[in-house]
Amino acid sequence: MCIVFIATTHPKYRLILIDNRDEFVLRPTSRPYWWKCADPLREGHTVDVLSARDLQRPERGTWLGITRSGLVAVLTNFREIASADQPGPALHGRRSRGGMVTAWLGQPPDEGVRSSVARLVADGEGVQGVGGFSMVCGKLRPGKATEEDDDHDGLAILSNRAGSLDDVPIVKSQHRGVWGLTNTAHDKSHEWPKISNGLGPFEDIVRAHGEAGDAVDEDDLIQRLLDFLTTDTLEGCEGKTLEDNVHDLKNSIFIPPLGAEKQHREMEEARAAGGGAARGTFLAHDMPTPERPDDEEPGMFFDKGLYGTQRQTVILVDYEGNVTFVERALWDAHGHRLEKGEGDVTFRFKIEKEEEK
Repeated sequence: MCIVFIATTHPKYRLILIDNRDEFVLRPTSRPYWWKCADPLREGHTVDVLSARDLQRPERGTWLGITRSGLVAVLTNFREIASADQPGPALHGRRSRGGMVTAWLGQPPDEGVRSSVARLVADGEGVQGVGGFSMVCGKLRPGKATEEDDDHDGLAILSNRAGSLDDVPIVKSQHRGVWGLTNTAHDKSHEWPKISNGLGPFEDIVRAHGEAGDAVDEDDLIQRLLDFLTTDTLEGCEGKTLEDNVHDLKNSIFIPPLGAEKQHREMEEARAAGGGAARGTFLAHDMPTPERPDDEEPGMFFDKGLYGTQRQTVILVDYEGNVTFVERALWDAHGHRLEKGEGDVTFRFKIEKEEEK
């Protein structure tokens, strides 16, 4: 389970994107860092990407990322079964969903959104062979959006069901609105209570901050958004497994740690495997992130232990091209729960203009 909220209505920020990643909390995942992604059109060229990465699969993909040139993508998965909107962990496809995010982030920044989407859908197998997913992907440039930008910028909503460009909704850069995405097909997300009940409060936070002007700063907005991402309305889940709760997960924005006695025992085993150190020795923000994720040991417990919200992310992009990327880890690498703020990391950079590259 994951959830994404997006707003383009703030007077200062061209894009506000917030995300909860719900996973087995022991699934090996890097912290966010800058890494090189291959450019599919220019052999030997790479793109600088900022993201955390899933270390479980060899593709080392990601569910969310942004580049120095303003490409951004975030993905949620869903089960491709008889009832596509049935909640629960998605079935695995032959190809990695996380690879779709990196495929987008590697696209040429000077190319229009429509052209890049068309290539992504048409190249090779396109989006076939990937498990069910919906991905919001876009290109952002500094400055107020104009009609001319609509041919270049904007946000596309790509899914594994897209057979051609005609199957991909594209939101023009001048459009103002709020959206939510979760673990069902993108055109059905509004049917889930976690989206339908969350859009209003999310929009209120964005509107209130925008109306306050200089009276409140960016950190205030970030904290309000992180607090919103911790909205827990899942009732009666204590001592129950993921399977016991699976049909209720579509009701809550935040998923508390789920598990019975067996899963709690697996968490203790994971902590012991980490050296038995007390919580705090392996705080997520203190752990070095290798330049090459291959250097990091794969986890042994990716589908064991507790399940719940593992990471929370806030991305703010203002009209000057300034980006603030905040990730909050709720657990360290060995299964110790982190206190609020202990697992926070923040990156700030400015989107490069074409002439600066």
